[in-house]
Amino acid sequence: MSMPPYPDAIRLELTESIHGRQVSDPYRWLEDADSSEARSWLTAQDELYARYLAGLPGRETFAARLTELLAAGEAGLPAWRGDRQFFTRRDPGQEHAVLYTAGGSGNGDGERALVDPVAIDPAGLTTLDAWHPDKDGRLLAYQLSQGGSEESMLRVMDVATGRDVDGPIDRCRYSDVAWLPGGQAFYYSRRLPPQAVPAGEEQFHRRVYLHRVGTPPDADVEILGDGMDKTNYYGLSVSHDGRWLVITASAGTAPRNDAWVADLSASAPEAPNLQVMQQDVDARSWPRPGRDGRFCVLTDRGAPRGRIMVTEPADPAFPEFASWQELIPEDPGAVLTDFAILDGAGLGGAGTAGADALEPALLIARARHAISEVSVHDLAFGELLRHITLPGPGTVSGLSERPEGGHEAWIGYTDYTTPAMVLHYDAAADAESEWQRAPGTVDLPAIQARQISYASADGTTVRMVVISGHEPVPGRARPAILYGYGGFGVSLTPAFSAGILAWVEAGGSYAVAGLRGGGEEGEDWHRAGMRDRKQNVFDDFHAAAEKLIADGWTTSSQLAVWGGSNGGLLVGASVTQRPDLSAAAVCSAPLLDMVRYERFGLGESWNDEYGTAADPEEFDWLIGYSPYHHVRSGVRYPAVLFTVFDGDTRVDPLHARKMCAALQHATLAPAAQRPILLRNEAEVGHGARSVSRSIALLAESLAFAAAQTGLQVAPARA
Repeated sequence: MSMPPYPDAIRLELTESIHGRQVSDPYRWLEDADSSEARSWLTAQDELYARYLAGLPGRETFAARLTELLAAGEAGLPAWRGDRQFFTRRDPGQEHAVLYTAGGSGNGDGERALVDPVAIDPAGLTTLDAWHPDKDGRLLAYQLSQGGSEESMLRVMDVATGRDVDGPIDRCRYSDVAWLPGGQAFYYSRRLPPQAVPAGEEQFHRRVYLHRVGTPPDADVEILGDGMDKTNYYGLSVSHDGRWLVITASAGTAPRNDAWVADLSASAPEAPNLQVMQQDVDARSWPRPGRDGRFCVLTDRGAPRGRIMVTEPADPAFPEFASWQELIPEDPGAVLTDFAILDGAGLGGAGTAGADALEPALLIARARHAISEVSVHDLAFGELLRHITLPGPGTVSGLSERPEGGHEAWIGYTDYTTPAMVLHYDAAADAESEWQRAPGTVDLPAIQARQISYASADGTTVRMVVISGHEPVPGRARPAILYGYGGFGVSLTPAFSAGILAWVEAGGSYAVAGLRGGGEEGEDWHRAGMRDRKQNVFDDFHAAAEKLIADGWTTSSQLAVWGGSNGGLLVGASVTQRPDLSAAAVCSAPLLDMVRYERFGLGESWNDEYGTAADPEEFDWLIGYSPYHHVRSGVRYPAVLFTVFDGDTRVDPLHARKMCAALQHATLAPAAQRPILLRNEAEVGHGARSVSRSIALLAESLAFAAAQTGLQVAPARA
């Protein structure tokens, strides 16, 4: 493939002394995408990538197959309000999932679309960020954003008519909505206006407010937030009976939170008497008032893999930790992820006839080495009653119940060959069934998924899933992709992925590594890969590549490493620390300049995960692995494709721009052999996007990986 030289990029003689250490930053000018120099450079990079793409084989084949696979669609968990349900579903051919409502069985009320992002915006650039029906299902608070910005505008819809009756309210990014009974008011969080905060801090400074429907948001009553950490995120809920308000707060993405509870029967909604449940404790706790008068608390306090504790308002020590009693203990081999309470009609308890009636139950979801399991427990004492049979080794994405109580639960489920679907559990009948599958029908390739263990550099055992075709076995090397994340307690669990299936069907293998920094083995596993221990994540990833090569799954010349966001940082570290391990890298929306990451996007909210360059010790951690600062001339780096998005307000694309320029300057290989490329996309961001845009991005990235690892992709079927 003939390619021109890389675009010229000025190298500044810019060196700063930071905590006594000289730090070079030759491409700082690329931080300002609006400068004339940066615009010219970006235009040249676009032209370079377009020329590469024009000669790239396999792209059409991957795009066609991805289109077929994604036509399976997906089905979301229902939220019940009396006999009415609210749920999302993406049908074949739809660009985005649509929010629907439907009546319960027997009332004759059929399914009806409430929020269809494409009907609102035919260009497909609008996304539905969140939705919250009120307690009666008459009103719906929903949040939309455009162009990938995630800057949610909150509106309230009359469900019966489909018309908006309130809003829009701006600055509601990542806001919960907690309705009071009657649908007259709700609690939510909103950022202060830009003019009220210091320059550069417009993304922060949230407050919790009470909003009365139909009134101007400027008249909302502030409930909590003044004087607290500017990066705080707030969780909000009001019990079904309207008595209890629960608020949690976490500073950025820190793995700890504070929690308060207020009895709204004893104080006005505008002035709730918030009592501390947890404050200044290095743990996370999520209190939930039950219908039996007790609070259930899912917590990792004293239990890094999670447990459930209960507390009663009648206890003199309520709501503080001294009143909490353990109901479901920590499982030393599994992480507790969710629970649902089943205590309604048809179950045992006072006034229930029959000695064999099932008692009120607690449904528990856990992940054992990243594979989900669901169990049923006695609600009163936590005793294990039975395990629920899931379709396979997969992921439970959530549990749902009726807020007013009942004997039914709905279970979100997916695995490598099952698009997102919903299962149903009836505690009265003690039986599970399929409730709603993804609506489309597709032909899936035969695959095998094996979970294997390997030792990292310090001897720690790490697990990795290798997905391959029907016949491949270790010892027969083939092109492979190694994917990882390793941060923020995020677990990589089995999920339907058109990209994985298309790659494996084409003849490759795909490996997903459960690195430290993630949540696969609980909070201790997360903390073993954050702050001063971040190098453990990279070592785990390097060891995963070495394991794949040693066992004959692939070779270094056939391996591509892949990751996005924090996983893009991982890929950047792989490229700079162990360029010998891979032939290619796909680095999406990455963090790469760890000296200045806090100055852009949501960076300052990640201080607890990475550390801050303002502290001399923590600066040493960051500069020790910051990929941008470890690019060296004379090294034969893998081919790298950076994919970035102009609408990304979480991770600024400047990271990829600077790293791309540095690698293009340093690489010894001709661009045609191991190219360094930048794919810049407008009007999308870090999160949700339309299906067609997802297909284009993934098809190009897979074709790039195939070309660089030697995977021969057959022409698209006619």
